[in-house]
Amino acid sequence: MIRVKRVYESPEPDDGARFLVDRLWPRGVKKESLRLDGWLKDAAPSDTLRRWFGHDPARWDEFQRRYRDELSGRPEAWRPIMEAARRGDVTLLFGARDADHNNAVALKVYLDARLKET
Repeated sequence: MIRVKRVYESPEPDDGARFLVDRLWPRGVKKESLRLDGWLKDAAPSDTLRRWFGHDPARWDEFQRRYRDELSGRPEAWRPIMEAARRGDVTLLFGARDADHNNAVALKVYLDARLKET
């Protein structure tokens, strides 16, 4: 199962493999204190798309479409998440304040669909 969680929340035993999926390191978080299995910057949206979206819920649907297009062109970026998800639980970590409209949520939807195909 793939979950999403704010990077500021404490790790839990059922998190499984934990991947930070933001291009930028989250503010106020020390690298040593964050239990991570990987920081997958390339699985995050491009800087251009990230800036265009700006966490504006009105752009959410279009953001998801554009982000899916980017992800389809970069399978090597999200492959480690898929491999981990086939072995067990995975948690995608994000730094955004909006827990409903962020790249980790969109990535989870994309990966869940890919997992169902296999």
